[in-house]
Amino acid sequence: MERHIERVLNRVTLISVSVATLILLYLLLQTPETCIPRNAPRKPHFRFPKSSCDFYSRDYLPLHKKNTRLWSSKFWITKVSSYTHFFTQLYQMGVLNNHSKVLCVSAGAGHEVMALTKLGVEDVTGVELIESLPFVSRADPHSLPFFDEAFDVAFTAHLEDALYPLQYAREMERTVRQGGVLVVVVEKRSEEEVKEIVRLFRMSSLLHSSYLTFIGNRITRILLKNKASA
Repeated sequence: MERHIERVLNRVTLISVSVATLILLYLLLQTPETCIPRNAPRKPHFRFPKSSCDFYSRDYLPLHKKNTRLWSSKFWITKVSSYTHFFTQLYQMGVLNNHSKVLCVSAGAGHEVMALTKLGVEDVTGVELIESLPFVSRADPHSLPFFDEAFDVAFTAHLEDALYPLQYAREMERTVRQGGVLVVVVEKRSEEEVKEIVRLFRMSSLLHSSYLTFIGNRITRILLKNKASA
């Protein structure tokens, strides 16, 4: 009985292997030809096609052309305009001037850096985990590569996204001079929530907090004064 079962299993295995082999051979023989015309010129500087049937050439855009396209988009212009209005208010409050050394932490693609530059601030540094030249350099916001007290003002709109908020706040304070200002933007928060955020900045005192509208969203702007160097 056992020998009979063993023979049946062996036959099933053999049949399965044979069928799989035939299917593989069929697939190899039936592989469709590429949709790229045989007479299409080879251009290795083109980007890799999205599919085998996508033979339209895609020129690799140099950085300056890519930036020109990005900076002319409606979204970019709208966001830079909103930041310009935001920073103009800081000018009017005496927080900023053309000679301020400003650090933008978690600056993304650099909207705030461009806005500050257009306003006339001469020394603006933007950092992010992923660089976005020419406005933003690569750096970890939790370990900023700058000397103590290197800046007059530090700005961030992404404290809420920080992996380690306390370390993030500590690095902002470390890089701002004594008497300098830290500007933090968060979603609209209650008074108690603002106090929780302020407590992250252990070497700074609250100057002012207010509600603003930024690109259609309600936000809270928090201004802190750095009391002492790290």
